[in-house]
Amino acid sequence: MKGIVFNLLEEVVTSDHGADTWIALIEATEVSGIYTSVGSYPDEELFTLVMAAANGLNISVDETLRLFGRKAMPLLAERYPVFFQDHTSARSLILSVNDIIHPEVRKLYSGAGCPHFHFQHGADGRLMVGYQSPRKLCQLAHGFVHGTADHFGEAVRIEHEMCMNQGDPVCRMGIEWMS
Repeated sequence: MKGIVFNLLEEVVTSDHGADTWIALIEATEVSGIYTSVGSYPDEELFTLVMAAANGLNISVDETLRLFGRKAMPLLAERYPVFFQDHTSARSLILSVNDIIHPEVRKLYSGAGCPHFHFQHGADGRLMVGYQSPRKLCQLAHGFVHGTADHFGEAVRIEHEMCMNQGDPVCRMGIEWMS
């Protein structure tokens, strides 16, 4: 996992709960705690930090991942405004992930293992999003979608129809834009 993800997690924890909480989280999990944005670190370190944060917040790991994704999106918009500048809606930005954003991420962060998304437009106006990644972080993607909607002043409802964490071969989310 690229260090930028750890950097974002640190910023979210520090912003919401203070630097002492981040330090306590690092000490409790016994991970290295020093992450450069371009460095690569074991996925297990992120999972360990997320599980410890979930325990500390007394919420599920899924809720923690969604919260992290949602709160990280403004930080990403601030750091990488070029990814957002040509978009006027969450749907537009989300649809650009495979073709624009992830190729740029791979340029910036050599060796980045980005998930792959499949998109299908539902007759009911929903955007069906398939997610595939060996990391099975669909709940983080869920949070990123909410954060993207927040960024554009939109509201969405997300329904997980399939989930790799529940034994399905892929994750599939239906995203509905609320009026």
